[in-house]
Amino acid sequence: MKPTIVKRIPRADAAAVKTLGELGVATVHEAQGRIGLMKPYMRPIYPTAKTSGNAITVSCAPGDNLMIHAALEFVQQGDILVVVTTSESTDGMFGDLLGVSCQARGVVGLIIEAGVRDVADLTTMDFPVWSKAISAQGTVKDTPGSVNIPIVCAGVSIRPGDVIVADVDGVCVVERQAATEIARLGNERVAKEAKSRERLRAGELGLDFYGLRAKITELGIRYVDEE
Repeated sequence: MKPTIVKRIPRADAAAVKTLGELGVATVHEAQGRIGLMKPYMRPIYPTAKTSGNAITVSCAPGDNLMIHAALEFVQQGDILVVVTTSESTDGMFGDLLGVSCQARGVVGLIIEAGVRDVADLTTMDFPVWSKAISAQGTVKDTPGSVNIPIVCAGVSIRPGDVIVADVDGVCVVERQAATEIARLGNERVAKEAKSRERLRAGELGLDFYGLRAKITELGIRYVDEE
């Protein structure tokens, strides 16, 4: 497609975004039927990194971060940059200077299917980043790309304004229109798991209260004292 910058996008309900972030990746992934999880090579640059926000999507040429700079003109408080490249790249396309610019503009995190650099500085700044690679390889600013178009990042389709939830467990995407419902389902799941946790803590077997003995029988698994 022709290089394009979409200046205005719809965003999810702010309360739903906040709740989804508090629930975390594992709960959100389960609550929405085990979909939306990026491939596990997308890792946080420091273990306490955690964030949630609306996706500002960026498509760049490999080794060229021009469009990341362009995207920052149109971000709002609470947005997350989601950056992909038009072919595979591990170049360090984002560093501490862009991190400073992001924080000044209200961006609360970066998901990039490429490389980042200046990790120590970004960590000190407490700017959360999930990336495919860490590399000091520099980049240029020469090639056109797009901002706020549909993209695929680490195996997941993302539209501008979708909700990103990211923590040490990875990165999960929630469709913008579904955010409020998934937040509700996530809260229900947390309440249910709290009850299960108490039963497990008391020594009860999940084999029993999950009804798994019947499943074992159905699958033809046999019990023997010795073989």
